[in-house]
Amino acid sequence: YNPFFLYGGVGLGKTHLMHAIGHKMKLTNPAAKILYITCEKFANEMISSIHKGVMPNFHQRFRSLDALLIDDVQFLGRGEQTQEVFHHTFNALYDAGKQVILSADSAPEEIQALQDRLKSRFKWGLVADILPPDLETRIAILKSKVINERIHVPEDVILYIASTIKSNI
Repeated sequence: YNPFFLYGGVGLGKTHLMHAIGHKMKLTNPAAKILYITCEKFANEMISSIHKGVMPNFHQRFRSLDALLIDDVQFLGRGEQTQEVFHHTFNALYDAGKQVILSADSAPEEIQALQDRLKSRFKWGLVADILPPDLETRIAILKSKVINERIHVPEDVILYIASTIKSNI
């Protein structure tokens, strides 16, 4: 699916999932040019490129990728020029058949101050809501951590933690 848009609350693993996708893409195609970047870093690099007068270098860097994974796109709404540059970058990648993966803390239509044309584009592919795990899944995650860390944690403690902490994996 292109683009692939992940959204959900803090601590649900969106960034980890994006990294896992990027690693899998690199394993599948070692020559692929894949970049993971936060929206804030994208904006800072864009602003720096404008000040230095090297926007063609910025465009070349981002538009020559095979896959762009950009985290926290809700922050695009903060700057009109950043949205404009990202819009053209998105279009160039999409039109070239390159993969775009995005994450945010809310669905595209709920991101305030985001241009409608970006909201629309973000929904072209698959939009996936990352929900908090249920009790069984939280218990399984904790048991996996206990095994990986080679520590002993009583079952009642695992159940207590899984029952108490519900919103953050």
